[in-house]
Amino acid sequence: MQRRQLGTTTVAAIGLGCMGMSEFYGPTDEAQSLATLATALDAGVDFFDTADIYGRGRNEELLGRFLRGPGVRERVVLATKFGIVRTPDGARGGIDNSPAYLRACCEASLKRLGIETIDLYYCHRRSTEVSVEEMVGAMAELVRAGKVRQLGLSEVSAATLRRAHAVHPIAAVQSEYSLWSREPEQGMLAACAELKVAFVPYSPLGRAFLTGAIDPAQLAPDDWRQQAPRFEPENARRNRHLVERLAAFAAQRGITAAQVALAWVLCKHPHTLPIPGTRRVTYLRQNVAAAEHALSVAEISELDALFAPGAIAGGRYAAASMAGIEA
Repeated sequence: MQRRQLGTTTVAAIGLGCMGMSEFYGPTDEAQSLATLATALDAGVDFFDTADIYGRGRNEELLGRFLRGPGVRERVVLATKFGIVRTPDGARGGIDNSPAYLRACCEASLKRLGIETIDLYYCHRRSTEVSVEEMVGAMAELVRAGKVRQLGLSEVSAATLRRAHAVHPIAAVQSEYSLWSREPEQGMLAACAELKVAFVPYSPLGRAFLTGAIDPAQLAPDDWRQQAPRFEPENARRNRHLVERLAAFAAQRGITAAQVALAWVLCKHPHTLPIPGTRRVTYLRQNVAAAEHALSVAEISELDALFAPGAIAGGRYAAASMAGIEA
């Protein structure tokens, strides 16, 4: 697989988002997830993404078990995050970017992961109660202490990125980006390219909706997508027409809709590192194969027009979940 720059290192162009292995998308199976992680590494995927809130720490513990395998740790670039607070019952409890909190979170993540250094440490969401400069300064102390190698930000504005980068080099910005979530095109992608910061799209498959393989009406009761505006019945019906056209576009080229969606991200922006999430080996292999498919400028333009922002029904999050996401 092609490799792309991530700060001072390089990683495979397609990474793996691990959140769904522990929570949010219905029942989980740790044995299945560990098999998928191993298959990913064998297939050349070496950039793995987690966070302290995923499964309230269980996702980091899962990754920790994987990393203890023979020869695994030195082959993996691991990203985790801090900043979103969860209450003991699992509810979202606000955002905390204070130096004391982020230091405590880092120590807890290191312990759950069973490692000495986090390769990429993100601020998961921004709080207006702590300045960017104070927060990044505290994160930079973790780098100097050897607990973190590189710093990242998630769902921030281009202005915040520039302020942060002036304090300490930022290796990556992670935000939702896909054919149906195009907000980063309004300045963030250009800012990352200018500053030589990798842009890491999460949910590049539209939380699997763009694959055409899921029926929102059949989602498990505890599946987070039940609350997502784009998955509400009327919005899902309208968005389904776009996915059907995407599937036709893919069929004409002998590939899957998911592979087209990933190829669109990779071919449109050479500094992107998409991290599609999956628990299943079959989908993992399909996603990895997307890196082999090049789209022409004309094909990218056709997809841009099909998924023009105004064509998408529903927002990407409910209002309560937009806290900490900067425009």
